[in-house]
Amino acid sequence: MQLNPHLPLVYHPNYSFSFDPNHRFVMSKFAYLYEHVQNLGLINDNLTQPMLGSPEPLELVHCENYIHDLWHNRLDEKAMRRIGLPWSKELMARTFTAPLGTLQTARLALKHGIACHLAGGTHHAHTDFGSGYCMVNDLAFTSETLIKSGEVTNVLIFDLDVHQGDGTVAMLAHQPYAYTCSIHCEKNFPFRKSASDLDIGLAPNVADSEYLGLVDDTLSYLLNTLNPDLVLYDAGVDVWQQDGLGKLDISWQGIEQRDHLVLKRCLEHNAPVATVIGGGYDKDHRRLAARHGIVVEQAARF
Repeated sequence: MQLNPHLPLVYHPNYSFSFDPNHRFVMSKFAYLYEHVQNLGLINDNLTQPMLGSPEPLELVHCENYIHDLWHNRLDEKAMRRIGLPWSKELMARTFTAPLGTLQTARLALKHGIACHLAGGTHHAHTDFGSGYCMVNDLAFTSETLIKSGEVTNVLIFDLDVHQGDGTVAMLAHQPYAYTCSIHCEKNFPFRKSASDLDIGLAPNVADSEYLGLVDDTLSYLLNTLNPDLVLYDAGVDVWQQDGLGKLDISWQGIEQRDHLVLKRCLEHNAPVATVIGGGYDKDHRRLAARHGIVVEQAARF
């Protein structure tokens, strides 16, 4: 099947920068993902670059003291250890730009039906602290921005990262027009979970057939029940059977089938869908980028 070269994509060159290649978090994956997508023939005049970010827009959903202390490197050692990344000006540039990229992707999806961000899914960031390699929460920020501006009435956040999106859930708990659903490995980080509107905690080693059935049934039910104006899809690839932090037994083909299924169901329901890449861990950085590229390739099949 021919890929659609006009699929709206969002990316900023500051997403990757010089970083310890042995760190668990693969900072190079964003640049490698861009390269991978380019090699698929999917980058041309369809690429949008978000504005450079700063703390001020994030004040909509984050504690002002927290994000300004983060920006100016005033967080204490314990807070930074909880985040798990070493502070740098380059890290701040990408951290505060990426949420604007997710917002841009969502607006493109509202216009075109589907759009993909080559980053995003920082779902462990809470209102006043960061956690699990996540400093600010692009999913909560995008949802609140679009709801409060009146661009959408309601949003479904469909989070298929292997880890529960505890930060997103906590930040949107009092937003009645944002519905959070997480299908994740139950016995995995975060060990203290927040309560999503719908949580499905999977046992370790769940494989393709059971997983895909659950994803399909759950999404179909939510689309029919909620009729969302927008779906924010966190397409985490840490569900893969060889992922360093995953604990599930989903094959590469299973991820392809999952992403195709999610996008197909949303489009069948006329629900615009914006994708973010979420989590993925691999010592082979280019293989990881190709795994993150699955959702983009599947989106380009529509």
